[in-house]
Amino acid sequence: MPAMQGTKRLVGGWLIAAITSVCSSGFLLFGYDQGVMSGVVISKYWLAQMDHPSSLMVGTMTALYDVGAVFGAIGAALTGEQLGRKRTLLLGTSVLIVGTILMASSYERIQFMVSRVCTGIGIGYITSVTPVMQAEVSAAAQRGWQVCCQLTTMLGGLMMAYWINYGFFFVHSSAQWRFPLAFQLVFAMYIMLVAPWLPDTPRWLMRHRTPAEGLTVLARLRGRDEKDPLVQMEKDEIMEAIAIEAQEEGSWADLFRNNGISANKRFYLALGIQFMQQMSGINIVTYYAPTLFTTSLNMTQEMSILMGCFLQLWYIIASFLTWYTIDRVGRRLLFISMALGMCLVLVAEAIAVNRIEAADYHDTAAGVAAVFFVFAFEACFTWGWMATVWVYPPEILPLKIRAKGAALAAGADFLGNFLVVEVTPDGVKNLGWKFYIVWAVLNLVNAIIVWLFYPETGGQPLEAIDRLFADKEQRRRASSTLGGGVVSPDDDSDEADTSGLADDGKKPSLLSRLQWSIVRKADRQVKAYRRDAAAARRRRRRVSDMTAVSDTTTARDGYDNDDEEERQGRRARGGKVLEDQREVVVQK
Repeated sequence: MPAMQGTKRLVGGWLIAAITSVCSSGFLLFGYDQGVMSGVVISKYWLAQMDHPSSLMVGTMTALYDVGAVFGAIGAALTGEQLGRKRTLLLGTSVLIVGTILMASSYERIQFMVSRVCTGIGIGYITSVTPVMQAEVSAAAQRGWQVCCQLTTMLGGLMMAYWINYGFFFVHSSAQWRFPLAFQLVFAMYIMLVAPWLPDTPRWLMRHRTPAEGLTVLARLRGRDEKDPLVQMEKDEIMEAIAIEAQEEGSWADLFRNNGISANKRFYLALGIQFMQQMSGINIVTYYAPTLFTTSLNMTQEMSILMGCFLQLWYIIASFLTWYTIDRVGRRLLFISMALGMCLVLVAEAIAVNRIEAADYHDTAAGVAAVFFVFAFEACFTWGWMATVWVYPPEILPLKIRAKGAALAAGADFLGNFLVVEVTPDGVKNLGWKFYIVWAVLNLVNAIIVWLFYPETGGQPLEAIDRLFADKEQRRRASSTLGGGVVSPDDDSDEADTSGLADDGKKPSLLSRLQWSIVRKADRQVKAYRRDAAAARRRRRRVSDMTAVSDTTTARDGYDNDDEEERQGRRARGGKVLEDQREVVVQK
């Protein structure tokens, strides 16, 4: 089969790079379609074609994309395991292509609205399956980076959409909005042309086809022979995980049951964190940055689009800091600190916009300050609430409901996005500076909710997170495999062990007692794991230093021995020369 022959030429890093390019194209489509509407909704040619819709109708036409994405995410949860990662991706991309063609060729509102739903369904499928596909082909040490990498790619698509909108602002025809909408077909066609030539993931093949077929793909991904010990070890781990999941695979009803591991509460946490991401107000800026600049800051249309381009360029630059902080700082501290940061920035933005609205003249200082605060808002979001939010649900959810729970959590994200995009045009128009205060308050609420209820998940194994939520019986079962931990498996109270004590052995403050007890347990557990990790690093450094000293001493002794042997050799050779000279003299 030509397709199989084509894929067999790619092995190791080249094969992973090809799969990564396809997955990244999926997230690039996600970002592009979010950003492209920012220029479309202010195009006079689009407004005329759509019969000059009201601001409420503009919000609805834009937000229908997110309604479709919710259904796409649910569809991926229902059919993704049966179809496989690759075919699910191709299905979502096919739906997106149909929606894009309908959208770019629209001549009336109904067609445009249907196309937005269709495009959203496609992107819901794509964003649900690509993180799973990427994780299942990557080596374990690379998985944590992939989330940040894909989301940075998404921001690249967002930035590209803004710059294309700016370039076509100077085209005085319907191509001003039709071409930017149609351009995303380039990335969709790349997926359709490349993905069929790539294999599905080893994990899916081993589970739904044969272990031998999965082993062949796994060996190609690692660039090794099928009999290689490392490949065999990874294959055994996958088969073991498949066996465990076959016993533990949960139903939809298990999302709302405790099951001795607080599965329902953990599902609510996953839903909540993704919904709260949208309640930060980020997509006010993502979808409507030019609208904000023209309505709130009195910029010209050209300048507002150009400013939006630079805003998204800053967005992608700022996102790289998260690559460094996400594992070092932890999820919880990033959530709380950046939610408070966004709250303060939005209050400052409201003050600046109020100055602009109240002034009878052009207030340059207030305008500059307002632009600065919009840039600061996006930085705070990407540092605390972008990649971190997509990492949290798979970490907090138990294995039994992880696939279904993560898909529905993504649906909650799109639902929140729909609400934000729906109310923004009317909110900016009718509330003015007060609109920013609304989102400042919501960010403060987000910070408080995270502080009260959301435990830290970074810096510890997933099994340790499961143990935090387990009841007495579940902890007793887990203790034999987890190898001990911070909380005693025999304790059955929420305040067991030392949960009623702070790190210094004293009673926690009254304020701390307002937190869910799991939050305090998680904090102590993370500190314990980090202390153990730091101690292990120190031990490795000492061993490394001792080894280096030993090697240096051995090398020096070897050099000394070599020098002594060389001196002895020179003396021997010199003595031999003298003896030869004496013999010559005697003969003469």
